[in-house]
Formats: sequence, structure tokens, C-alpha cells
Amino acid sequence: MANLVPEGLTADVFNQAVAEMRAVVGKQWVFAEDQAALRSYRAAYGATPDEAHLPSAAVAPDGVEEIQAILKIANDYRVPLWTISTGRNFAYGGPAPRKAGYVVLDLKRMNRIIEVNEELAYALVEPGVSYFQLYEHLQKTGSKLWIDPAAPGWGGPLGNTLDHGGGYTPYGAHMLMQCGMEVILADGTVVRTGQGALPNSDNWQTVPYNFGPYVDGLFTQSNYGIVTKMGFWLMPEPPGFMPFMVTFPKQDQLHDLVEILRPFKLNLIPHNGAIMADLIWEASTKATRRQYYSGKGPIPPSARRKIAEDHQIGEWNLYAAFYGPEPLNKLQWEPLEAALRTLPGIEIYYEGDRKGDPTWDYRRDLMRGIPNMTEFSLMNWIGGGGHINFSPICTPYGAEAMKSWAMIRDRANEFGFDYIGEFAIGWRELIQVLMLMFDRTDASQRDAAYNLFNTLIEDFAKEGYGEYRTHLDFMDQVAQTYDWNDHALLSLQERLKDGLDPNGILSPGKQGIWPEHMREPR
Repeated sequence: MANLVPEGLTADVFNQAVAEMRAVVGKQWVFAEDQAALRSYRAAYGATPDEAHLPSAAVAPDGVEEIQAILKIANDYRVPLWTISTGRNFAYGGPAPRKAGYVVLDLKRMNRIIEVNEELAYALVEPGVSYFQLYEHLQKTGSKLWIDPAAPGWGGPLGNTLDHGGGYTPYGAHMLMQCGMEVILADGTVVRTGQGALPNSDNWQTVPYNFGPYVDGLFTQSNYGIVTKMGFWLMPEPPGFMPFMVTFPKQDQLHDLVEILRPFKLNLIPHNGAIMADLIWEASTKATRRQYYSGKGPIPPSARRKIAEDHQIGEWNLYAAFYGPEPLNKLQWEPLEAALRTLPGIEIYYEGDRKGDPTWDYRRDLMRGIPNMTEFSLMNWIGGGGHINFSPICTPYGAEAMKSWAMIRDRANEFGFDYIGEFAIGWRELIQVLMLMFDRTDASQRDAAYNLFNTLIEDFAKEGYGEYRTHLDFMDQVAQTYDWNDHALLSLQERLKDGLDPNGILSPGKQGIWPEHMREPR
């Protein structure tokens, strides 16, 4: 039977629980002895050893009733479950559980597209549906609706939304586009949120709220329930699409770029979330570090200039788009273009100007709702498979952008890493993502990446910058930085946990929220 068992359980008790789970889902859908199968649930790109997050088993139910039966077993035996949908967000831990020994509750078999409403432009899906699957379904049915994929197309809309993820079309704020959930609580109770709580409602996927408190947000980045269905709005295909790219030759032009964009973004110009990617992020999709510099530490300015020249990119590279009738797109672009052209040395590119450039192609495709996997080419920059993301938020002021960028760049350089990052500007927020790349086969690089990440959490907390999501290894550290009024927010989250999941079986420790029996004094 299983070699690894959850903390607090004996092997005999755990094996009995596993046997009962097999009786529910069939023996082929419980993985306990197959070590190769279990290793597929590891944190494959993290800075800590695989053993830190290996599960004791994994179970893949198909449907609400099977989940309810598994929850009863988990409650009876106090088995900790770690729920995943597609489990493909490797920069933040992928399918791995928070601690070794948990049982992964893998919802991959629940991959049905339940409904697509063409007239009202929405979809209702299960957790295992990927962006690729939904896109292909819409193409096969001749739909005129667009999805809003995250950068890796093998992820899914339900999991990405629950983790506060985003995309690249005007529907890129995924939590705002979510409408209606079906949730199973730890005791097996099934709840439908919003208008879904009304038995005969036909507005479940059109009106996100109902009478009383709005509770959908409680089930995002939390461990209060298992979301088995989610509705979200799709974008009607616009009559025109005008993507563009702008390159900026100097690093300090980030300040002026953000100052220019802020007043436009408050008026939804451009229409989607604009991305400002740094030089190495752009180069790494089509080149490797060794081609330009083989020394230690950050690559020197001379190599950066050569990269910019070879690939016709800038120190910063802006991607955005307009959606609608072509005359209107051009009309709205004119004042933004005029403002951008006040910055010296910029170059502006439109559709057709960068033929054969894979970076332009994948950025354009994401902005028009076509999922792909090109961004995973960034893994080739260093090699060795190490990759975790540090993702803080600041306000969209030029000075704030420069400050937060310099904080990460300087710390990364101090620990021997290149800065590889981008900013996404929304209505009133600026999200920075550091793509921390390292050789996972090199213990010194793993340690340096881990220590850098911890240092950045501390640095940014001191300045009042919070991360909006984080890797498994750092959930407790990030949760502790939200400490206003003696951790009042975390205390509230813990009280909800204790009330909804008294046995603490659902994803213990997710986002730093632990059940009472696993909670350490602050």
C-alpha cells in the first residue's frame, strides 16, 4: 500500500481510507502505490526538493456525488485533501499539495462544457476544462464568442479565476467576469451562488449577485469549499481588432510610459490590459542567455544592447489592442499614439510589421483570445527547470513603477539573477511579475532563489506592497505580511475556516489559512 501517509495518521488507518476511496471512484482513479504517477503531482519548478510537496495519494472523482462520498471518508479519517482543477500553474506550485502527505483531489475528469450561450455570451464549465478545450469547442461549433486565456493555454478558466488570475483581452479581469458557482462544502452540502440559489432561475450566469451577501469571493484563493461548476462571461467577436507594440530604448522610460498610460486606462484606452515587458522577458522566448553572456551575475549593458538590436526590441515593450469598428479604433488610438511619440527613440509596430516574430505572434494571439504555450519558451533562457513568480501590486504612478521595479532588479542582481519581468496595468492597479528563473539542478541556485524570494517578501511588505498570489512555499510568509490590526484579516479567515471545515480536511494551509489543529501561534 502507500509508503507516505498524512501527518497524524497510521498506515493502517490511511490504507483503509484509500480502500474506501477506491470503492467510490474505481481503483484506476486512485493513485497510491504508483510512485511515477504521484511524482506528476510534484512542484516541478520550485526551489525546494520534490519531497517537500509529494502527496501520499491522489484521487480523481467524476461528479458531485463522488466528491461528497470522498469528503465523508476524509472527515471520518481526518485525511487532508488538496484540491486541483487542471493543476498547470507551475510558477506558483502547479498540482503539488501544501505539505507532503496530503491526498490530491484531482478534478481533471470533471471536464464538461455544460453550456455556451451564444446570445448572452457566457459559458458554464467544470474544473477540468482547459482553455484549449473551450477554444476548440467554440471553433467547432462556429461560435462568434472569444475566450480570455491566461498565457499557458493548458490551464483552465475555473482554476485561473479562483487564483485571481487574468488575461489579455478586454475581459481580462477574470474575477469580474465570473458569474455563478456551484460549491461543495466540507460536510458535503452543495451550494449555488448568485441567482443559482433560486431553483427556477435562468439568470445564474447573467447576474452575479442575489439577495443577501455576495459570497463568491470567499471561494477564491481559499480552502472553504470545492468549486465544481463556474459560469463566466465571454466576449462577442468585435468587428475590428487593432493590436500594437511599442518599444522603448531606455529603462527609465518606464516612468513616463506609466504616467502616459494612467489617464488613458481610467477611460478604458486601450481596451485591454496593457502589458509592459522587459528586454529579457521578450528575448527569452527566442534566445538563450548563453548566446549573449556566459558569465555569472546579471548580463552587462553591452549584451543588453546586442539583444535589443538582434531582436528589434526595447528595454521595455508595450503590448495592447483596440477592439471595435476600425474607424473608432483609429480615432481612439490617435491621442494615445501622440502621447507616446513624445518619448524619444520609440518604435511602433502594427499587424504585419513583425512577420516571423514568435513573441509578437503569441502576444497578438492572447489579445484575440487564442490560447497557446509560447510563453513557456522563457524556460530556455537559463535551463534547468527552475521557475517561480513574485507578483506584487502597486499604484499606477511612474515613480511607484520605477521604485518597485528597481527594488526587484537590485535584489535579483544582488543574488546573482537577471531581472526578467513585466507589468500589467489595469484600471487603477499595476501588477508586476518577476519571472525568477534558475537551474533547479544546481543546489546553490535553488537556495539563492529561495532566499531572494523571502527577502523580496520582506522588502515589499515594509513599503506597503502586497503580493496578489504566491508559490506554495511562501504562502505563510505572504499571509503574515497582511498584518494590520494584529492580523485581523487572517483571524477572520481562520474563523471562517473553523466554521465551514471544522475537521480541517480541505487544502490545509492554502493561502496561509490553517485549520485550528494545525495552526501555529503568531
